Amino acid sequence: MTVRMVDAPGDYDEVNIDVQDIMIKSSDDTNDSEGWVSIVDDDFTPGIYNLLDLTGGVNVLLADELVPSGYLGQIRLVLGENNTLLKDGEVIDLDTPSAMQSGLKLMVNQTLEPGATYEFILDFDVAKSIVSAGGSGMYNLKPVIHVSATATSGVIKGAINPVLEGYQVEVSVPVGDAVITTFAGETGLFQLNGVPAGTYTVTLTPDVASGKTPITITDVVVENGEITNVGSVSFE
Repeated sequence: MTVRMVDAPGDYDEVNIDVQDIMIKSSDDTNDSEGWVSIVDDDFTPGIYNLLDLTGGVNVLLADELVPSGYLGQIRLVLGENNTLLKDGEVIDLDTPSAMQSGLKLMVNQTLEPGATYEFILDFDVAKSIVSAGGSGMYNLKPVIHVSATATSGVIKGAINPVLEGYQVEVSVPVGDAVITTFAGETGLFQLNGVPAGTYTVTLTPDVASGKTPITITDVVVENGEITNVGSVSFE
């Protein structure tokens, strides 16, 4: 899954948010202190992002990680203390509730299919998230974030029956200028992951030593977030 952040603009010159971590929770357990897992890798550097740079189709990639398939309950955006806004040339500290440092919890409630790729967009509504503290000149950060999820690929699976014992079978599908490949397992099962939506031709190529002729399966339709099962395939 990938997590990206975008912004709905507000009436400021800059709104700088201190992002420290991205976490997910698979279960629907209401215990806030348990079940959370960070999905940022060693390449992730906590940092400050100006939300007003993230408009007009621009976004920032916060996480891009393999996660377990199944139910995904929540995403947690963990913020630090260095949140500011720039208004009329003045840098103003945003008063951030201490709860934000343990993480802003965003409800997802979605089932992730195995092998598919999902993109989660965190849309930060600046106009609603920055609250003026009366006439004091101070501003509070009370994040309002809308979460949307899009499956950006699907899966093709099937089985070779009977199995070509002792011989490998390569399974491939061309996707643009690239080719996605895998090998059938010992039980004959195969699965091609990360295939974008479209109509494809799948080729099963057995080891030359088997004496078998490759098989092509045409008009295989893939939908994002779905598993397309081509069923059982037999070599002559």
